[in-house]
Amino acid sequence: MFTNNPETSLDWIQERSQALQPYLITKVERGIIGKSRYASRLRQEIKKASEDREPVLILGEPGLDKDNIAALIHFNSDRRREAIAKINCNLIQASGAELFGRAGGNSGLLTYLGKGTLVLNNVQELPAEVVPKIMQLLKEGTFKPLGSDETDVDLICETRIIMVSEKFKPVCESCTQHVIKVPALRVRKSDIKPHVEYYISLACRDRGIPRPKIAAEALRSLQSYDFPGNLKELQLLVERAIVQSLGAPFLTEAVFWSTQPKGKNFRFNLLNAYPNLRRFLRSDWFPDRINYGFTLTFFAIVVAILFLAPQTRDRNIALNFFWAWWWPLILIGFPFVGRLWCSICPFMIYGEVVQKLSLWLFPRELKHWNRDVSERWGGWFLFGLFVLIYLWEELWDLQNTAYLSAYLLLLITAGAIICSLIFERRYWCRYLCPIGGMNGMFAKLSMIELRAQQGTCSAECTTYQCYKGGVKKGEGLETNGCPLYSHPAQLQDNRDCVLCMTCLKACPHRSVELNLRPPAIELWTTHVPRTYEVALLLLLLGGAFLHRLPEIQTAIAWQFSESEFLPHLSLSLLILIVAAAIPLVAYGIMRSLHFITVNWKKNCQDYQLPYGLTACKPRPFIQIAYGYLPLALGANLAHYLRLFLQEAGRILPVTWATFGMDGSNLPISIAHPAVIEFLQGTVLIFSVLLTWTLTQKIAKQPWQSLLPQHLSTSVLAIALWAIIVNAGH
Repeated sequence: MFTNNPETSLDWIQERSQALQPYLITKVERGIIGKSRYASRLRQEIKKASEDREPVLILGEPGLDKDNIAALIHFNSDRRREAIAKINCNLIQASGAELFGRAGGNSGLLTYLGKGTLVLNNVQELPAEVVPKIMQLLKEGTFKPLGSDETDVDLICETRIIMVSEKFKPVCESCTQHVIKVPALRVRKSDIKPHVEYYISLACRDRGIPRPKIAAEALRSLQSYDFPGNLKELQLLVERAIVQSLGAPFLTEAVFWSTQPKGKNFRFNLLNAYPNLRRFLRSDWFPDRINYGFTLTFFAIVVAILFLAPQTRDRNIALNFFWAWWWPLILIGFPFVGRLWCSICPFMIYGEVVQKLSLWLFPRELKHWNRDVSERWGGWFLFGLFVLIYLWEELWDLQNTAYLSAYLLLLITAGAIICSLIFERRYWCRYLCPIGGMNGMFAKLSMIELRAQQGTCSAECTTYQCYKGGVKKGEGLETNGCPLYSHPAQLQDNRDCVLCMTCLKACPHRSVELNLRPPAIELWTTHVPRTYEVALLLLLLGGAFLHRLPEIQTAIAWQFSESEFLPHLSLSLLILIVAAAIPLVAYGIMRSLHFITVNWKKNCQDYQLPYGLTACKPRPFIQIAYGYLPLALGANLAHYLRLFLQEAGRILPVTWATFGMDGSNLPISIAHPAVIEFLQGTVLIFSVLLTWTLTQKIAKQPWQSLLPQHLSTSVLAIALWAIIVNAGH
């Protein structure tokens, strides 16, 4: 109570009981559930706050049972037999009469509680007039009832003050000895399982029904959700799931339908739907037996044939395979399987073999990756290599010269081997390989993705075997960890995943998912643009024009012989530059239109600008430039379709010719020129439509404001149509 003697009559006791009744907290609902470090720290902070009578501030998001924590502090203290009351600060009058009482009138809560505890809920909503009085109460432990004279002595308060806040730290934090920050449920997901089990027990006991168990998939679904409503939302989900389960012995993920996180929208996990696919991808066959039993040998045979057999594409099966089969098929595959080729790529397989052999002969520690330097300069290195490859291809006719194509393959393999001798894992594959850079960029358009459930990883995993590697643990197999140093739960982009399934093999918690998804969805959701990727994109777009150099020469009437190196080089570079300049010029027009319209509106306040061009400031070019990805892919595919449909079907006579035999009478299968032109045109049309759609999705602006960008797509497509489709006439 107070140092002045309070009333002890029956009337006083009844008055006190009636005054406190609406505010009393009679019991603790529950203790702190869970064994995570957050739960342990919370218990320690509650115990420490219970050992004295200093003010306490409890901070946390909505739904975290902060008033229950206040009750735990009180009932664990030596004054647990005293009363504890809670009042919502938004209900307190500006005068504060509920707290301090009135001189010569009714007493306030501080008087009635005496040595008990007062919980100020949502203290940030205290009326401004009351804040100075609360500050005095916290600093000096005294207060005056309303209507007191200045000469009246301040009353000494022995009531403990516990403040609860959700939105921000109140000004009275400086006067508080104990500040308890309650962690959100999304950061303590290992505590979800014990909370679910507790809520199941609670709900089943209230309903008098048997207690169901929660299925593993349902638990993973809960752990992948961020719970903006925290514990309150989890409790409601469990109670609703019990009602929906209709007495079933297990609660499956089907009854927790509202826990699907935003990042999982429009996803379908193929591994759950097709168990045989899961078993195959976790087996030794994928990709190890494929790589070491087939890829190594096949690649060596291809290179040998390129060197030893006749040097033209119509007489060398390896050259025919490389240009008429591999290029069109890998371009067709990007929208369906993303960067899957990289999991069986011979360049890095040879790098891994040499790395293992060198470590066996000369044991040493390989260099770790300098991520900052690699991210900054690696992309520009592979861009430079791709420029050289394009120029080499066109200036020396690689498509029809077998030994030069072999040198190209060997040079890329040499880069992989050298990096594997110096750096750990697949450094070349992630940062420096020009083919890997192209694959990673086009993989953004893929309809599949490999990801992991963040909730499961943060709640259950302590070893990170998918990332670091490790020995067999439960269902998880022994692996060396992700070759690209990518954690599947942190992936936001298909660029850094080669679908080698190492993480799927290593994970003991079934967290890894192989999802069907809307193609290219990452480009307008989680994507982080990179300048060197945009440069590579524009280079690949220009490469589709460069492949048709003879047609362009004819169109512009600039003829020269193949032996004239400088004119050939100059025209090649000019084609690449012009192709890249068209999108840049279109973007410059967009910026200029925005500048003109904004200034026009400033000068003409009452003038309504037409076509929705007013307030749409263009997004940075490196963001909306990714809208050209479908066009870049379609343009290159349209070029290689002619090779594929005209020459791939000649595989039998070309094979016979490779070994010096006459195969002119062997059957062939080629498409009619009209069919080829139809397919090329269809690919270009769909590429344009997809480019327009993707640009709109990325920019999130009215189509009128993106009109220059759409027109540039049309200009590029018309030019490609003229030099690719019409080339068959």
